[in-house]
Amino acid sequence: MTGSLIFDPLVPWMVLAVLGAIVLAGTILAVARGLRGWALRGLAGLLVLLALSSPSYQEEDRAPLTDIVILAEDASASQKLSDRAAQTTDSADSLAAQIAARPNTEIRRVTVQDGEGDAGTALMTTIAEALAEEPRARVAGIIALSDGQVHDADRPVTLPAPLHILLSGRGTDWDRRLTVSNAPAFAIIGEPVTLTLRVDDMGTAPGGQTNAPLNISVDGAPPQRFTVPIGEDIDIPLTLPHGGRNVIQFVSPAVDGELTDRNNTALIQMNGVRDRLRVLLVSGEPHNGGRTWRNLLKSDSSVDLVHFTILRPPNKQDGVPVDELSLIAFPTRELFLEKIDDFDLIIFDRYKRRGILPAIYLENVVNYVEKGGAVLVAAGPDFASAQSIYRSPLKRIIPAEPTARVLEESYRPLVNDLGERHPVTADLPDGGDWGRWLRQIDVKRTSGSVVMEGIDERPLLVLDRVGEGRVALLASDHAWLWNRGYEGGGPQLELLRRLAHWMMKEPELEEEALTATATGQAMRIERRTLDETVPDVTITAPDGTQTNLPLNQTAPGKFETTFVGPDIGLYRLMNGEAFSVIGLGPAAPREFEQTIATTTVMEPVTSATNGGILRLENGLPSIRNVREGRPAAGRNWIGLTPRNAFEVRDVRLTPLMPGWLVLLLSSVLIVGAWLREGRR
Repeated sequence: MTGSLIFDPLVPWMVLAVLGAIVLAGTILAVARGLRGWALRGLAGLLVLLALSSPSYQEEDRAPLTDIVILAEDASASQKLSDRAAQTTDSADSLAAQIAARPNTEIRRVTVQDGEGDAGTALMTTIAEALAEEPRARVAGIIALSDGQVHDADRPVTLPAPLHILLSGRGTDWDRRLTVSNAPAFAIIGEPVTLTLRVDDMGTAPGGQTNAPLNISVDGAPPQRFTVPIGEDIDIPLTLPHGGRNVIQFVSPAVDGELTDRNNTALIQMNGVRDRLRVLLVSGEPHNGGRTWRNLLKSDSSVDLVHFTILRPPNKQDGVPVDELSLIAFPTRELFLEKIDDFDLIIFDRYKRRGILPAIYLENVVNYVEKGGAVLVAAGPDFASAQSIYRSPLKRIIPAEPTARVLEESYRPLVNDLGERHPVTADLPDGGDWGRWLRQIDVKRTSGSVVMEGIDERPLLVLDRVGEGRVALLASDHAWLWNRGYEGGGPQLELLRRLAHWMMKEPELEEEALTATATGQAMRIERRTLDETVPDVTITAPDGTQTNLPLNQTAPGKFETTFVGPDIGLYRLMNGEAFSVIGLGPAAPREFEQTIATTTVMEPVTSATNGGILRLENGLPSIRNVREGRPAAGRNWIGLTPRNAFEVRDVRLTPLMPGWLVLLLSSVLIVGAWLREGRR
């Protein structure tokens, strides 16, 4: 039971002050005029002022409340290294028992987890959430057991009591870390890009080690080993071998005694893109389709086009030598012998043998394809004649043989069942509702795959792989009708783009491909194939464990499934002959960037609350009571600030100036002053 004097004025304090000034002025005036009752008049005025202030005596029935201590246990990924988890758990249990044994004290235990994504240890966020659930006036202290590697230490949190950090880990801990920086998301194929790599030894590392081994592998291939200096930035030039996603893995092999090898690996995923597509267009004669080819290729700013056109009509025989027809000698030797490897794609548009390109040049085109080049043949009536380029060294790579028939009738190009599964022709715009073509060259497939058909299901578009290169044959020269919008037109631009990208071996247009797309720790696995069924996909995790999953068909030639990887690292996927790799998780997990226990990060926060940082390996500290504002930590001890909080159960108010008393006393004083002055 406690009591206190309180005032609840009947008028505002400002009015009360004005009335007090009037009473004081009147009293001074009475003194100045020599009135003998000035003292009684002043007491009467003071009595009225006191009555207006309404004083009361308040009695409270109080019940004391317990102090609250928040005990935060760091359970982030870095706390699982070495024996930190057991060290933290045992110390937390002992502290909890010690706090529970204190009189008038409660404990709140909270667990600190990793932040969402790769946010790292969210200690301050966890403490802020715990404080939001407790009355701040009862919090006597905050104790956190952690390795000190806190990633939200700069979060502004107002702490009502001292914060103490008890460091896990050992003073003899050391770790080796590999980091890669300056890694762009995209790089041009064939052009080197420079990555900066660094290997650091942190903590109490063993002496005498100045170099470290380094393994580098691309797309899961056998690694190449190098030796790099420790503690120095190293610039590594890297050239991407192919388009699409390239997965580069850097590994510094684990060393005995280091805390973890989780930060000895860095995964970099870069997309390879082509700078420009270099195309050589060889037109046999001027025609509507040739102009369309040229306009389509020139409209794409990423295409460098060299156009070679034979201007002499086939029916003109004037005896002029072929090499004198052009004003400037065309560099056929440079193009077809010396510079042919500079082109990504060669298109023969209604071209036939005229003696301009000798057999040795066409033989060189065959070698160009076998070494990885690409050739597209757009066949016209000349392809069925005796001067057909099929009757040349190009016969070895062209996937269909002409029958010498030219079919002059209307038909609608159709994608066949195989084409529905092939990425070049699958899901073309408008779903086959295209304008008709009016000519088709009759051919018989000798190799490759027929993906589009024309009159009476005859081959119209044939695709084939030759050596390391690719060849496409379009058995008609009327594709330009789509570009002109004849009977509604058709997807000529999209078909040409897909053809070019397929021949450039772009991964998204591979007919036999296994790909995966990562979202956090989950991956979506996609299998594209020309077959109607596929076996289960085999997933090999970073630790070598394998998982087999069935693939579900989502469209003709497309199969998918999903998988959640339990660990961060490189996963290998195998499905039949198809192979792929993908990295899950960040290239360098934040929890393993710094693994050595430290006081540096949290020292500004603990100092601001008069708290301290002590190492658990030196023993569990004792707990003392300290006054608010005093240092709350010392050698092997930490302090809590008793809050002396209480709960008011009952309140009683006793007025000190009841009305009848004020009236009686003020009347006595006023009458007394009047009588005293009247007797004078």
